[in-house]
Amino acid sequence: MKTAEEIRRSLESTYMSHEIDEKLPLIEEINRLKKEKNAVLLGHNYMTPDIFHGVSDIVGDSLYLSKVAADTEAEIILFNGVHFMAETAKLMSPEKKVLIADLKAGCSLAESITRKDVQDLKAKYPGIPVVTYVNCTAEVKAETDVCCTSANAVQIVNSLDSDEVIFLPDEYLAGNVRNQTKKKIISFPGRCMVHEMYSPEDILSVRRQWPGVTVISHPECKEDVVAVSDFSGSTSQMAKFIKDSGAKDVFLVTECSMGDNLRAEFPERSFVSSCRTCPHMKKITLEKIRDALLYERYEITLDPEVIEKGRMAVQRMLDISYK
Repeated sequence: MKTAEEIRRSLESTYMSHEIDEKLPLIEEINRLKKEKNAVLLGHNYMTPDIFHGVSDIVGDSLYLSKVAADTEAEIILFNGVHFMAETAKLMSPEKKVLIADLKAGCSLAESITRKDVQDLKAKYPGIPVVTYVNCTAEVKAETDVCCTSANAVQIVNSLDSDEVIFLPDEYLAGNVRNQTKKKIISFPGRCMVHEMYSPEDILSVRRQWPGVTVISHPECKEDVVAVSDFSGSTSQMAKFIKDSGAKDVFLVTECSMGDNLRAEFPERSFVSSCRTCPHMKKITLEKIRDALLYERYEITLDPEVIEKGRMAVQRMLDISYK
């Protein structure tokens, strides 16, 4: 566990000194509670720095956190992320108590598709395998042959013994996968409310203002945005690219907390941020995390059939990704 001084240093690039002073007692209380309750706090890369650096035991993208959720020995999992992520943790550790700090922390992409939508598509395209992005509900996962994340979408699609694949629900991720595979992709009109806001003009404007800037986009962005980027990948792949490339000035085309968290990891780099914020991720706060641990609320519960089928789809993804 980090010391108070280590936490302070990791927050200095984002918060004023008096703000850190106000946050530290709450951070210390949360870290004490999780030890008492044998809880592990998983933090997605889009969490604010006080949560990401201050209280999350394990941080990463959806692929990595799915694997961690399956392997943890903690009695309680508190997922610092949005609802579908906590559901995925419950799928992978059904015997654990899985909590989320705010039940209303949803996702525009997950809310774009229902279990019935998937059933209708399967009836329309019988025999064609269904790949579902993990940014969906557990019920949707239960109708899926295999899940994927933005880190492994192309790998998962190419692993299937079929010339055609139903890819759900993100139409932009589907388009970017289509550009990297020979398979026919049948997509669905789901979108991330953060990433769909970016345009090629945003990138061209940044390049004019910061000549030589390295542009890194998320594959949930439109195809024409990815086309004018220097690199596109999942949040963890973004961090690895920054580390390996030595890029000095970086424009991250994704949710703005990603840049805030990377500033602490790469203090020698300059991050240009347009700060497009996910309102759902920002529903998770230190105060809500403290209360979730203190009162052991809000617990994720799922139908046993959904757990059985949804877990299989996620496990197939992990088996392919980590074989």
